[in-house]
Amino acid sequence: MSETVLVTGAAGQIGAHLRRSLARPGRRLRLLDVVEMTPRDDEADYVTASFLDESALDVAMTEVDAVIHLGGLSTGGYSWADYANVNITGTQMIFDAARRHEVSRVVYASSHHVMGRARIDAAHPLGEYEAPQPDSYYAVSKVAGEALARLYSERHGMDVVCVRIGSYRERPSDQRTLWNWLSPSDCTRLFEAALQSPAPGFRIVWGVSRNTTRVVSLDEGTAIGFHPLDDAEVYRDSVSPAPYDLDPEQSSLLGGAYTAVHFDQVN
Repeated sequence: MSETVLVTGAAGQIGAHLRRSLARPGRRLRLLDVVEMTPRDDEADYVTASFLDESALDVAMTEVDAVIHLGGLSTGGYSWADYANVNITGTQMIFDAARRHEVSRVVYASSHHVMGRARIDAAHPLGEYEAPQPDSYYAVSKVAGEALARLYSERHGMDVVCVRIGSYRERPSDQRTLWNWLSPSDCTRLFEAALQSPAPGFRIVWGVSRNTTRVVSLDEGTAIGFHPLDDAEVYRDSVSPAPYDLDPEQSSLLGGAYTAVHFDQVN
C-alpha cells in the first residue's frame, strides 16, 4: 500500500535526517520548508513555502496520508509574538489543513522543554501526562501545540502522536545529554513507530534513547511500538560539563539553560 507523508521543516536538522531515513518503497515524502532544498535522487516532492501560507499549505496537504510537523521556531532567542505566530498559530493551521483534507494522522514535534521546570529525579521518572512545567516562551508554545493536538484528535478523530524530543545529535555532548539524548537511529525508530502504530488516538511520547540515566518514562513509546536501542552511557567518559551542568539550579531541572531567569530576554 502506498502512502504520502508531508514533512514540514524538512530542511532542518531532524528533517534532513528523516528525509533520508524514512524513505522507502511505497512511501512518497513531500518535503515542505521555507528554505529551498536541493533535490536528491529519490522519490520525494519538494515544496518551498511557509506553512503560514494557507494556500501553499492546502496544495502541500493534497492527497496526503500523514503529516510530520517539525516546522517552527525550535530554540530560544525569539520574541513572544514570534512564537505565538509561528509555533501556535502555525500549528493550528497545520491541524486545520489536515482536518480539511481528511488526513488521518499527524505526528507533532513537541519538546522535553514542556516539562523543563520539573525537578530531575531518577528514582521517579516523569510520565507522559503530568501537568506541564514549561521553562520558556518556546516551551509554552509547545504546550499549546500539544493542546491543539489533543483538541483535533478528540474533536475530529485524528490519530495524533506528540513527540517530546530530547537532545537530538550524533552523540551526547555534555552531562545533561547523557539522560535526554536521542540518537539518529532511535529518532528514525521513533517517527516510524509514530507513523505505523495502529490507531494510537492521542499520545504523548518521550523522544529519548534507552539511556541508562534517563529520567522520563518510555511507557507510551513502548505502547506505540517505539523500542530505542542506543544508550548515551557508552559516551560518558568522553563528555565534558556544559555551563548549565555546573549551575546548581539549572542542572537540577529538565530544561537546563532554558530555565535561567533571563532566558527569554531578547536583545
